[in-house]
Amino acid sequence: MAPRAPNTGDSNTRFGGGVAIEGTRRWINLWVHERRHRVSFWRRLTPPQLFVSSFVTLIALGAVGLRTLPGIYTGERLGWTDAIFTAASAVCVTGLIVVDTATYFTTAGQGFLLLLIQLGGLGMITFTTLIILALGRRLSLRHEQLVSPGADVASQVRIESLTRTVVRFTLLVEAAGAVVLYVAWVPRLGWREAAWPAVFHSVSAFCNAGFAVFSNSLIDYQRSPVVLVVVMALIVAGGLGFLTIEEALMWRRMRRARPSFRLSLHSRLVLATTAVLLVAGWALFAIFEWRVTLGELPLPHKLVNSLFLSVTSRTAGFNSVDYASATDSTNFLTILLMFVGGSPGSTAGGVKTTTIALLALLAWSRFRGRETTHAWGRTIPEETMQRAVGLALTAFALLTAGIFLYTYTEHTGIAEGHARFLPIMFEAASAFNTVGLSMGATATLSEAGKWITIFLMFVGRVGPLTFAAALALAAHRRRRDHFRYAHEDVVVG
Repeated sequence: MAPRAPNTGDSNTRFGGGVAIEGTRRWINLWVHERRHRVSFWRRLTPPQLFVSSFVTLIALGAVGLRTLPGIYTGERLGWTDAIFTAASAVCVTGLIVVDTATYFTTAGQGFLLLLIQLGGLGMITFTTLIILALGRRLSLRHEQLVSPGADVASQVRIESLTRTVVRFTLLVEAAGAVVLYVAWVPRLGWREAAWPAVFHSVSAFCNAGFAVFSNSLIDYQRSPVVLVVVMALIVAGGLGFLTIEEALMWRRMRRARPSFRLSLHSRLVLATTAVLLVAGWALFAIFEWRVTLGELPLPHKLVNSLFLSVTSRTAGFNSVDYASATDSTNFLTILLMFVGGSPGSTAGGVKTTTIALLALLAWSRFRGRETTHAWGRTIPEETMQRAVGLALTAFALLTAGIFLYTYTEHTGIAEGHARFLPIMFEAASAFNTVGLSMGATATLSEAGKWITIFLMFVGRVGPLTFAAALALAAHRRRRDHFRYAHEDVVVG
C-alpha cells in the first residue's frame, strides 16, 4: 500500500503552496522507494523460490475462492482446512478429495476447480511467459531458466517455441478429447448433459488431475472402451513432457529435410521407459485382476481395463475398478508405479521416468564394472547421475516420513491399524506422487492427516529438489567451498 500523503493545508496561500509541493515530492519519493524495495525483493528470489511461490499463491487464492465465492456449493461451505485441501489437490493436479465433487459442488464450483486444475497443470509461470511473448517482449535469462529448467538437454528446442507449443498443444488435445468424449456420452447422458462432463474430464485427464464429476469416477464405463481409450490417450499425452512432445513434433517435420535430426537422449529415455512401464503394468494387472475385479468382464474389456490400470496408476487418478476390492498385489504394484510417475516437464508427478531409467542404467553399468553410465552411444554426466540418486533418495525419505506420520495420526487401534496400513501407505504414495487414487482413506482422514496430505501433495508437485532449493539461500549469497578434504574410502555392500 502506498504511503498516505501528508496534510498540506491550504495550497492557495503563499506558503501553503510550497508546503504542498514539498509534501507531494516527499510522498512521491516514498512511493518510488517502496516500489524499488518491492522489485528488489522479487529479484532477490531464486527461480526455485519463484516457482514454489507461484504454487503457494495459487493454492491460497483457490482456498479463499472456495470459502468466499457464492453459488459454488449445493449445501454448506467447506471449512478452511477442507478448502485448503481441495485447492491444493486441484492446483497440484492430484485428485484426492474430502467431498464428492459430483454432488457437493454446483457446475460453477466444478468450473472453479477446473480452472485451478488447468492453471496448476501448466503452471502460472507458463501463462506468464505466454503473456510476455504475446506482448512482443523478450524473455530474460532468469525467466528462461525459470520457465524451462533443464531444457539445455535439447539445444535445438527454443524456449519461446516450447512455450507456445505447450499452450497450443494443450488446448488442441483437450478440445479433441472433449469432442470425442461428448460423442461417446451423448447416447447415455443426452445432448446437453454430456457437454460439461466431456470438457471437465478431458482437461482433468490431460492435466493428470484425476478429478471427476461422476461419484464413482469411471467405474460405470468399464464396458465403454472408447471412453477409456480416449482418457488413456489424454493421460499419456499429458504425462510425456512438453519437451519430448516438442522434439517429437520437430522430428516429424524435419525427418525428410534433415535425415540426420535425432531425438535427444532425454526424449529417447522418456519414450522407452514409458513404453516399458505401460506394457509391463498392463501384463501384471491383467494377471492380478483377471478373476477378481475384472472377473465378470468379457475378454476385450478385461484387456482394455487392465491397460487402463497401468496408465492411470502412474499419476492420473481415474479408476475403472474399486481399489478397495483389488488384490494386495495390484495395490502394491500401483504404489510402485505411482512412485515412478510421469516424465519431466509434464503435468504428472512422481520421481519421473528419466530418474528411474538413470538409476537402472547406473546399476547396469556398475554390474558390468564400468565407471561411466551411457545409453545410445552417449555418456551421461556424473552430475546428472548424482542428481537422480539424490532425487530418488529424497523422495523415498519424504514418502516414508509421510507414511510414518500417517501410522501415528490415523492409528485408532491395533487390529484396525494393521488393517489400515496398506490403505494409508497407498494414500501417502498417491498424495506425494500427485496421483489421486485412494482405497477409501481420504474421507476418513483426521485433521492432522489432512495437513500431512496437503504437504505431501505440494512437495510432490513442485518437486523435492526444487522445494529444497527454494528453502536455501539465494544463489548469489550461497557460500561455495573452494577446497576439498583428503580422500578416505568406505566399504559398501
